[in-house]
Amino acid sequence: MKKPSNKKNSKHYQKPHGGRSGARMNHSARNQKPAQKSSKPAKAAKPKKQARPDTHSDHTQVIQWYPGHMTKTKRRIEKDLKLVDAVAEIIDARIPISSRNPDIARLTSGKPRIVLLNKCDMADKRTTDQWVSALSRENVRAIPVDCKSGRGVDRFVPVLTELLSERIASYKAKGMVNPTMRVMIVGIPNVGKSTFINRISKKTKATAADRPGVTRGNQWFTVSKGFEMLDTPGVLWPKFDDQKVGEHLAFTGAIKSEVMDTELLAVRLIDLLKDLQPPEFAERYKLTDEELSLPSYEVLEKIAAHRGMLIAGGEADTERAAYTLLDEFRAAKLGRITLEKA
Repeated sequence: MKKPSNKKNSKHYQKPHGGRSGARMNHSARNQKPAQKSSKPAKAAKPKKQARPDTHSDHTQVIQWYPGHMTKTKRRIEKDLKLVDAVAEIIDARIPISSRNPDIARLTSGKPRIVLLNKCDMADKRTTDQWVSALSRENVRAIPVDCKSGRGVDRFVPVLTELLSERIASYKAKGMVNPTMRVMIVGIPNVGKSTFINRISKKTKATAADRPGVTRGNQWFTVSKGFEMLDTPGVLWPKFDDQKVGEHLAFTGAIKSEVMDTELLAVRLIDLLKDLQPPEFAERYKLTDEELSLPSYEVLEKIAAHRGMLIAGGEADTERAAYTLLDEFRAAKLGRITLEKA
């Protein structure tokens, strides 16, 4: 960072040339003819060497992203819970811990819940199965799904029907022939809620009627006969107690890239990939065993070099390589990877 000048009004400051008074020199300069421009072409400025970020293996950048509208969303969720019979939480199968908002668990306690492990096609299958078992031990029904392709989505209604069977029987005992069950869909930003709703509701919005919950701002969707869903905006929590949670959310794109150091984030991802050792990582970037043993920032430089990402002077464009690495991880081009174990 350029140090601020200690001279007042540095924008208009003129350095004196030989005189005792800078003011005198400026005064005399008014009567001088302007210097003629040189006919020689100006030399091109040498590109500045990129500053290497602090990438010590124990250094974790502080990531916080909590737009003001999320506070309003939390209040709305709390208010609308009385309108629904169950809650379906969508999480990212690659980061099942980091993508579960603890505030949502607290707000929705007491309601029957289903957890949808979305993007399961991008996660390690064996680890996903382990997470399903772990959640079942907590009396939470979990379903691996891929909302983009539709895999597993057809299991949602049968599992929901089973989960609410006692409630449905109770309504029928009271004379309600075809009771409608209502489900709230919750989750963090960019976890796939909209894709899931469009997939399961076939983009058919429920008909508005004179009844509680059908108000401006609420979005009700018909799932199937006897089931409706209430969509809610994605919401994070104000402070990450463990900064690795923030990093994992950033790796998967749940947090905007603008709020973090992209190169440092890429280096932290390389730290994890070196431990997990997915074969696609080394193959995709043509990294040798010797190169993989280098410090992670130097691995990022090798990725840039192997991809031809160079700036003037032949220096590795690590910023461009960082964006490429993150984009390709998010697109599962580095293999099916789960960052958090059950």
